[in-house]
Amino acid sequence: MPEENEKRQFHRCFYNKAATLSLNEYQWDCELVDISIHGCLLRFKETWEAQDPETIYTLKLVLSESKIIIMNLTINHAVDNEVGCKCIHIDLDSISELRRLVELNLGDSDLLERDLLALSH
Repeated sequence: MPEENEKRQFHRCFYNKAATLSLNEYQWDCELVDISIHGCLLRFKETWEAQDPETIYTLKLVLSESKIIIMNLTINHAVDNEVGCKCIHIDLDSISELRRLVELNLGDSDLLERDLLALSH
């Protein structure tokens, strides 16, 4: 349960699922801890080594054979093997899948609409 003074602007969807983070020819298997319209939290097997915060990674999350979410991300923070990422680009198909996933998790499309409105500002 989130604390009352938590200042998150976007609602998170807790969704433990295998994912892949990539940068050029490099790939890291990871576990998606949570995801929102704004970004995600990833967990790696090993401690994450600091990289340039401007580096743009690609996250691939396969929900099913026909449903895939692909986001371009930057690293916001890293503590041991958990890495908080900020979404800087997501294509229309992926945002549709993410929207469905978050909406199902929230159970309230009004909350999702507020998140999307906040993202556009």
